[in-house]
Amino acid sequence: MEVIVSVPDKLVESLGERPNLSRRMLEAFAIESYRSERLSLGQVAELLDISIDEANAFLKKRGVPLNYDFEDMERDEKAIETLLRK
Repeated sequence: MEVIVSVPDKLVESLGERPNLSRRMLEAFAIESYRSERLSLGQVAELLDISIDEANAFLKKRGVPLNYDFEDMERDEKAIETLLRK
């Protein structure tokens, strides 16, 4: 899907972002969607056309904590134990 956003030229000029404005808006959308848990890390990577590691670094650089809680850690720990037993 393509989304078109109109931004007044005066605002674009004051931001000094004309060449990169579309990308910056996409990144801001990705960050906010991840923060509000509407997108996963993998979906952020897909949206920005980068690897999961790059998406993780992208979010970290912008001070966005991983959506990873204690239950996620326990689930990962059990999965690792299962794999190691095989």
